[in-house]
Amino acid sequence: MATTTFEVLAEPTRRRILDLLRERSRPVGELVDELGLSQPGVSKHLRVLREASLVRVRRDAQRRWYELSPAPLTEIDAWIGPYRRLWAGRLDALERHLDEKEATR
Repeated sequence: MATTTFEVLAEPTRRRILDLLRERSRPVGELVDELGLSQPGVSKHLRVLREASLVRVRRDAQRRWYELSPAPLTEIDAWIGPYRRLWAGRLDALERHLDEKEATR
């Protein structure tokens, strides 16, 4: 069964991993320390992220470094686009309203 990017990112720990990798590449041990989870637990989340092509792994001697692979996030960005435009319009209207209210004072 294929998993969508949305399903993968529904898990809060996976989103936290992506947040950490957005800052820079990290080895598994550092992710374990940052997340406060067991190494096998972090590895399971990394496997899911890797299978969804959201992270890449590279070997450096005995260490595995994980880095963000943002291309699949375009699916989410495309879905959010109409909502972003909706909110931008509403925020612009709110700003105009507040400016008008301020001008009448």
